[in-house]
Amino acid sequence: MSHVVDFVNVSTEGLESSPVAEALAGLRANEARYFKNKYNVEFATDPASKNQKLVDYVAKVLLERDIVIASKPLEVVELHVEDIRWTYVFYESGLSINVLYNLVDPKKRAVGFKLSMGMDVPEELATKFKFARQKSKLAGEIRGTFFVVKGEY
Repeated sequence: MSHVVDFVNVSTEGLESSPVAEALAGLRANEARYFKNKYNVEFATDPASKNQKLVDYVAKVLLERDIVIASKPLEVVELHVEDIRWTYVFYESGLSINVLYNLVDPKKRAVGFKLSMGMDVPEELATKFKFARQKSKLAGEIRGTFFVVKGEY
């Protein structure tokens, strides 16, 4: 059952098993606010166990860089805005991964990684990426990085 993320009253619903649940909830709310403000779209997540197809899709794209995420996926969401397919997976470790896949322009496709405040950089990402820091009223400090997608998915 879908859960519309409220970015005013931040809730850890669906993320309770994460050791950084509060920070991950703030990160998820930060994404919800972005989509509401930029596109006027609701950010509604589903339990990852109810939509394995999206978890598998993100995992397939990550294999382009030989990345396999060790953490358990908790929630997923997919949005189609303009000509872009956005797919998110929120992991128990506090990691959020999004695949921005432009359906028209293959040069505008990327995978973004965001780390919740309080979590360590996952081993599978530590040697491959450097993370930039960003402040967020909802999530505290977010560390993020990305890579450009080359394949067709």
